[in-house]
Amino acid sequence: MNDWLVHWGLEAWKPALRALVMPPVPMLLLVLLGLALVRRRPGLGRSLAVLGVLATWLVCTPWAGHLLQQALTRPPPPLAAAQVASLRQAPGTAILVLGAGRRTLMLEYGQPDLTPLTLERLRYGWWLARQTGLPLGYSGGVGHGARDGVTEADAVALVTVRDHGVPLRWAEGRSRDTNENARYSVAMLQAAGITRLVLVTHGFHQQRALAAFGRAIANSGRPMALVAAPVGLRPPPTPALGDFLPGHDGLAHSIWAVHEWLGWLAGA
Repeated sequence: MNDWLVHWGLEAWKPALRALVMPPVPMLLLVLLGLALVRRRPGLGRSLAVLGVLATWLVCTPWAGHLLQQALTRPPPPLAAAQVASLRQAPGTAILVLGAGRRTLMLEYGQPDLTPLTLERLRYGWWLARQTGLPLGYSGGVGHGARDGVTEADAVALVTVRDHGVPLRWAEGRSRDTNENARYSVAMLQAAGITRLVLVTHGFHQQRALAAFGRAIANSGRPMALVAAPVGLRPPPTPALGDFLPGHDGLAHSIWAVHEWLGWLAGA
């Protein structure tokens, strides 16, 4: 699908096209369709409207968000303490954090800054770097449809020094999606002699990232081992009333799950 978008010159429209199929837009469209049919076909129209309302409610709950992420993204388990210990000072090994967006300007700083998802990934990358002594890199440019300006990698380089005093060894700032993260980063790190890569990204993104990096490594013709370091993993929600009530957190998890599933389909 990604090749089809490129062929027809629609690559820049990927964010808009994706937004149309993201929850809760399809559910709300179902409600509107039902309301439009009420006069001509009352039974069908009311049924569709009620179904759309229930689906909108459901997709906004933590329970549905967790189920969608498990079913659509298959997040791997977190790194165990023994695995982290085995990485300490390992030769030819590096940590790479994958980008999740940046903000072009934060008025309180007068500088660009990072989205909460990016900061969550970076926080784990910084922690791993301190625990293992391994060099830290970052991959992220300006995504499809995003405003031009400073790249994610440049913003991260600024924030890491300004707020944490942990400088980046590598910063890849050309990539626009996961495939390009992999293509550009593998070339950059192999040129630096890296043979094992600890890949830091959210659990819901990890499988797609591993697949993209696996393809890039295979295309390079040079071996590189991959270690999954997922972020943001949560235990299954307890069967409490709050897990079936709609909210921002539940909707966000549903959106991320569907986003990853669409990424698989689009080959991005």
